Amino acid sequence: MRRLRKDISTNPMLQYVKQELSNCSDVIFHAIEGKDNYHCMVVYIDTIIDKKRLHENLIPIFMRELENAPQHVYQQLEHNQLLPMPVSKAQNKEQVVSELLIGKVAIFFSHCDDVFLLSSLTRYEKRGVPESKNEMVIVGPQEAFSEDIDTNLSLLRHRIRHQHFKVKDYVIGKLTRTKLCIIYIEGICDPKLIQKIEKQIQKIDAFKMMGVSFISDHLEEYMKSPFPQFQYTERPDTLAAALTEGRVGIMVEGTPMTLIAPVTFFTLMQSPEDYYQRFFAATWIRWIRYFFVTISFLLPSVYVAVTTFHPEMLPSSLLITVAAARENIPFPTIFEALMMEVTFEGLREAGIRIPKPIGQTVSIIGAIVIGQAAVQAGIVSAPVVIVVSITGIASFVIPHFELGLSFRLLRFPLMIAGGTLGLVGLIIAVFLIFLHLVSIESFGVPYMRPIAPFVSKDWRDLFVRAPWTVLKRRTKAFQSKEDRS
Repeated sequence: MRRLRKDISTNPMLQYVKQELSNCSDVIFHAIEGKDNYHCMVVYIDTIIDKKRLHENLIPIFMRELENAPQHVYQQLEHNQLLPMPVSKAQNKEQVVSELLIGKVAIFFSHCDDVFLLSSLTRYEKRGVPESKNEMVIVGPQEAFSEDIDTNLSLLRHRIRHQHFKVKDYVIGKLTRTKLCIIYIEGICDPKLIQKIEKQIQKIDAFKMMGVSFISDHLEEYMKSPFPQFQYTERPDTLAAALTEGRVGIMVEGTPMTLIAPVTFFTLMQSPEDYYQRFFAATWIRWIRYFFVTISFLLPSVYVAVTTFHPEMLPSSLLITVAAARENIPFPTIFEALMMEVTFEGLREAGIRIPKPIGQTVSIIGAIVIGQAAVQAGIVSAPVVIVVSITGIASFVIPHFELGLSFRLLRFPLMIAGGTLGLVGLIIAVFLIFLHLVSIESFGVPYMRPIAPFVSKDWRDLFVRAPWTVLKRRTKAFQSKEDRS
């Protein structure tokens, strides 16, 4: 209700704001005086506001109106007739504080208790559209997502210009109040999938939300599984392609990575490069990828099992070479392999942490020097160094980092199984991993589809990347409502 008040500082809403934000040095209280005791107080956080627009467009309008016709300012603002930007009313004092903290401007008046909020002046420092660093392609577009969620949505809108492109906003975290968006195409995406994701997001009760991994931990159905149940991407074209397949994107403010759900093992084995090359080359690259993934997964454990329990499987000349190389080695093969794998993992992490100009050089030279020195010192044999080096190089073929990390973790129990029970233990371990893969799902989609369950129509984009003239139908794995792609 309106109530004439000579001193605007006695406004209870304004007093509450001053009390709650008393220790924030970047909170500005800009008083504007008018005639007949009509006063106005503009409150904002200086570091997240477009100050140029504020002082050039908004404050001069209030100064003029409070001087000429102060009794009409309230009515004009209430009916959106005063400012060239949307205006809303605050419902309570808690809302005023929370809206100020996300970049809105609050306006208090001496002649009424209502508080008005402006959202068009919010400005955060952000970088421009960067190049993709983790998902490199040669032929395709080079742009990638940034930390600004509005910029990321504009990149998607540029690719999907359809009225059924939907974005739903949420705020997660009582302290961070991080914006989260669910992105999908209505009519293509399964409504049950949207409802399931929304229901799980609404259940999240946390004080902070620092990135997409926080969301994935809350939404994963199989927390104990080493395999990722989301696809991470920083590429707008990858997310756009996933949306057209009937999948859902989850975008979080403050991080360039976006989650895609549901996923299968084979979607994680595909690279954006596959769809920017001719189908012959893309198919050949996929075969190479699956071959080296198998090498990175099994080669160390097979070497340990064969040299420890089944040396008769090696050709005589190769067996003599391996035996001669291990003649003066004091450790068993399994210890050699584990020691070199751990060392390689340490060098890999060191290469990531070292500054970019020297990181790659130091990690490569470090691996060569340490491997050569270990062989000359008689700590490990040369074949083990070769096996671990080939395994490490092969692991970089995996397109998605999360899946590659799963293989890196499972490599150690496989080596232990091969070093203790031989090929029998290795086969049992691989069988158990495959049994786990066929038993898990990603939001209702079997992880090993279209192999288990077997769906022949989806094999056109599995081991072979068929021509676009053949890929006219969407895969049934993601329960898309429309069949044509």
